[in-house]
Amino acid sequence: MKHKFPSNDRVSLTMDGDGIAQVRLTRPDKLNALDEAMFGALIDAGSALFDMRGLRCVVLAGEGKGFCAGLDLTMFEIIARGEGPPFAERTHGNANRVQQAAMQWRKLPVPVIAAVHGVCFGGGLQVASGADIRVVAPDARLAVMEMKWGLVPDMGGFALWRNAVRDDQLRELTYTNREFSGEEALALGFATIADADPLARATAIAREIAGRSPTAIQAAKRLFNRYQDLTVDEILLEESLSQQRLFGTKNQLEAMHSQIEGRKPNFVDP
Repeated sequence: MKHKFPSNDRVSLTMDGDGIAQVRLTRPDKLNALDEAMFGALIDAGSALFDMRGLRCVVLAGEGKGFCAGLDLTMFEIIARGEGPPFAERTHGNANRVQQAAMQWRKLPVPVIAAVHGVCFGGGLQVASGADIRVVAPDARLAVMEMKWGLVPDMGGFALWRNAVRDDQLRELTYTNREFSGEEALALGFATIADADPLARATAIAREIAGRSPTAIQAAKRLFNRYQDLTVDEILLEESLSQQRLFGTKNQLEAMHSQIEGRKPNFVDP
């Protein structure tokens, strides 16, 4: 099933029979650069996914020769004219509009897997970093690009890279905006897996996740989204409460029975 967004054609969203949503940045002639229309389309796609029944996992990728080249130069003109929204205005919970384009993938109740090839610079790297898992081509080109333009990462990068990328290495990459490869991204913590065909690998992982209990998967994501900010005592309690809520539910029993009976499970929406 293909979903259309009335605002523009910058992003496509299709849903297959296994509950996997394929989200694509569809501005290949501009290396999927982030302009006003792209920000709007990304947020529209995220809003649609939050309310989508049967959703089990999301694969996020870019069409053409790269994932995303970062901020479109037209955005600098808009900001220079003073026409952009106030940066400190919180329009989407704890985030502003541009932050939401990256942070929404982390906020979604289901796992998101980014498939990164070609260039992934600046805001594009932050959008990819919002995913739970990042599969990156070894020869991909990545950069924390903002310092090149006299700016700092401001689309959630500092929140998303915390505890993933070593602090001193992140400082070096931010201060210098040095490019690094997909192989180096894996060593640094920006990537989860390096694969020559990131989209195929990301989709294979999504299919495996889609075969698990969606109730347990969503409970695990809630724990992952919170545990870095909790004390050990709080984490232990949250684990116990999550497990208590899962035991004996329809999906938990179905997971157990399908394993015992050696058949494909038939899960329901949480």
